[in-house]
Amino acid sequence: MTAKELRSKSTEELQQELVALKDELFKLRFQHATNQLENPQRLGAVKRDIARVNTILREIELKAN
Repeated sequence: MTAKELRSKSTEELQQELVALKDELFKLRFQHATNQLENPQRLGAVKRDIARVNTILREIELKAN
């Protein structure tokens, strides 16, 4: 997921994406805690995706004001 792809989405779609990413992060953390996580690098990738979505949402918020 790139920033360019995210910028083409609406605010509502970004909010839904953020909820899905946070849910995925929760599941990955649970797998990590129980030593069932196959790809630990996925944790970092999901965190970065969450940060990207939050940044784009903030940009949209600042443009509106």
